[in-house]
Amino acid sequence: MRHVVCCIHTGELAARQAERKRIARFDPYNLTWIMPTKGVLLKEHLSTTAMAFVWFGAAVSLAEILTGTFFAPLGFGQGMLAIVIGHVIGGVLFWLAAYIGAKTGKSAMETVKISFGTRGSLVFSLANVAQLVGWTSIMIVSGAAAAHYLVPALGVAGWVVIIAALIILWIALGVRNMGRVQAAASLLLFALTLVVSFTVFGGASSGTDGANTTLGFGAAVELAVAMPLSWLPVVSDYTRRAKRPVAGTAAATIAYFVGSTWMFAIGLGTALFAGAEDVTAILASAGLGIVGILVVVLSTVTTTFLDAASAGISATSIFSRLNAKYVGIGAAAIGAALAVFAPVASFEGFLYLIGSFFAPMIAILAVDFYLLHEDASNRPVNWLNLVIWLGGFILYRMSMSWDFVLGNTLPVMVIVAVVSFAAHSIRRFLRVRRRASSEALKEQP
Repeated sequence: MRHVVCCIHTGELAARQAERKRIARFDPYNLTWIMPTKGVLLKEHLSTTAMAFVWFGAAVSLAEILTGTFFAPLGFGQGMLAIVIGHVIGGVLFWLAAYIGAKTGKSAMETVKISFGTRGSLVFSLANVAQLVGWTSIMIVSGAAAAHYLVPALGVAGWVVIIAALIILWIALGVRNMGRVQAAASLLLFALTLVVSFTVFGGASSGTDGANTTLGFGAAVELAVAMPLSWLPVVSDYTRRAKRPVAGTAAATIAYFVGSTWMFAIGLGTALFAGAEDVTAILASAGLGIVGILVVVLSTVTTTFLDAASAGISATSIFSRLNAKYVGIGAAAIGAALAVFAPVASFEGFLYLIGSFFAPMIAILAVDFYLLHEDASNRPVNWLNLVIWLGGFILYRMSMSWDFVLGNTLPVMVIVAVVSFAAHSIRRFLRVRRRASSEALKEQP
């Protein structure tokens, strides 16, 4: 009897191991297995709290503060309304993209295969690597320029090296250690941001009513949508590690929403109440140079390391044998070299062009995952979705001249989603009718 039971247990164990290999995917990044059915990384995962810290740190950046200054022509009331509406729209899109990664355990570019196939997704992976390296360079040089303003002795190149070295350190730490370091950095950034907020809004009496506005409300909403939209091809690289998919996705979304809205508000206050366009100048004039340098360096690192690390993760979707961590470190090094030797500001327009690839892509992916429950990841190319995406990309570029109250991203994504759902529904209907006709012919004598 013991022999029989032992054989049964051995057989069950072998069956479980076989099932594990069938549904699990080996992650060379951390030498661990990912279970797509639960979206949980078996060894290296991020708790809900750690996920919130990661995305709060991502939201705190000079780029978001600078963008907030552009809302000044609307005045504080209308400006904040546009910021909040834009972030609500962007937050919904952020959640939709993030949850797919959390639920399936797949990276951002691996989830794209669900809609476009193994080869069809390559165009998005290549575009994502290119834009992430480019944005890494721009973020590094922006942070270095701001740090140089506060501490000029090191020069811009010196600050580029320091910031790039910290980004490489963040990536090299690995997921679990990075979560702890990011948590500590985010808590420090939270305290520093409070100091910045009190400094900026201390002169609130000098605010303007924005009567001579040169920025339309719809354009302002679109500007606010743009920041969370820029993270859509990245967010699943990190939410796939959520210990609890729903809670982890919600924590990431809320933390980014709060942090980004706060940064935009600081930027708006900088322009309206402090009469400046550069928050570092305000901190320097207030004798808060140390606070300024900590904010500049930490915010640049906690945001930009996500870009560089994701460049490595996206590269593994193109060449699976690559080590994502090493490629991410290489992306940070290339970004630093470009920041020193290349006129990075001159290719910013090209990066925005690449960025517009992803709004229609996410709309199609959301329809396939949430509504149609279709998965083309075992097919080379899903041509129907590629044609719909191309039409959506052209429409997105044309829509940039629209003056819609909710911006242009939301209506374009809704149109693409409706077209995608309708096209696939029609194809399903025709397929069912064809099958029914074929079976009817077989039954005829």
